[in-house]
Amino acid sequence: MGPRRDTDRMVILGVDACKQGWVAVELSDGAYTDAQFSNDLRDILDATLRAEVVAVDMPLGLVSHGWRKADTEAKAVLGPRANSVFRVPPQQVWLENHYEAANRRCQELTGSGLSQQTWGLAAKLRAANECLESDGGRLYEVHPEVSFWALNGKAPLPHKKTSWEGQMTRRALLRKAGVVLPDDLGLAGRVPPDDVLDAAAAAWSAHRIAKQDAFCLPDPPQLDRRGRPIAIWY
Repeated sequence: MGPRRDTDRMVILGVDACKQGWVAVELSDGAYTDAQFSNDLRDILDATLRAEVVAVDMPLGLVSHGWRKADTEAKAVLGPRANSVFRVPPQQVWLENHYEAANRRCQELTGSGLSQQTWGLAAKLRAANECLESDGGRLYEVHPEVSFWALNGKAPLPHKKTSWEGQMTRRALLRKAGVVLPDDLGLAGRVPPDDVLDAAAAAWSAHRIAKQDAFCLPDPPQLDRRGRPIAIWY
């Protein structure tokens, strides 16, 4: 993709991993333009080459030992929502094929075990990091609860995202920021509403990244063994 001209719209994408696959919200100059759903992240990326930044709610970049600083710092700022952030173990753990072996490797490398919930990310984490290799110039890691924390004046939201109060609060914060979601989202509207809201929050962060107004945890980012940044952007 060539450089964006002043007359071009700033198109970005926010993507959330959901049980059914991946849901994406597209913004143009900060306003909603489209929503997509696919079983395959690669399909979404190939269909949205116009998006100059793609913010993905999935760990991008792995360390060789210990835990990622991004997850530790995100937990610290989220307070009551800290459980929404999983500590992501080193790269070698994700090379295992089964939970039992991955748990043993995690114990060896970190001194702590691997939760079943974290291991449940394996397939989508691998898919996202494969896309990072080929599409890395525009892919950034986000965490929706960190984005909502920023939208809420750097205060954790009091209600869970699956509750009525939580979803109404999140939708209102997005609306105040100019991200107004329509009632009809097509296929994307068939996924749980909290996943759509997460994708929209990711898109809000993607727009900030594209404008070079974003911040990250940690700051400066941690680096992987190839010198690539590992951070959660908001």
